[in-house]
Amino acid sequence: MIGVLVAGFLIAHGLLHPGIWAAPVPADRFRFDPGRSWALTAVHASAAPARAAALALAWYTALLYVVAGAGAAVSSGWWPGVAIVAASSGLALKALWFHPWLAVGVLLDVGAVVAVICSWPGSLH
Repeated sequence: MIGVLVAGFLIAHGLLHPGIWAAPVPADRFRFDPGRSWALTAVHASAAPARAAALALAWYTALLYVVAGAGAAVSSGWWPGVAIVAASSGLALKALWFHPWLAVGVLLDVGAVVAVICSWPGSLH
């Protein structure tokens, strides 16, 4: 049962990434805009390539989380490593396109890393 819950969390969290980065940008200037990255702005990248890079990294993160979730569902021995890579990718994505609205995602990614490092839940390790 725990394996199904962990797998569900990893898959759901992963699939949120492309949804957030592919969402239309509202006109409100205080909203999250995947075309505006502080790091890419520093190297004078325009909005379209920044948005494309964000979406590519979001899909990569989603794929890794889904693979980790599938591994957790079948109690494989390799899923924790994939979950760490997925969470690291998600943290890199949120760091490069930081916005306060992404803070919950940061906490979830950090939580995934901490859970894997602490071998929690123990029944999956």
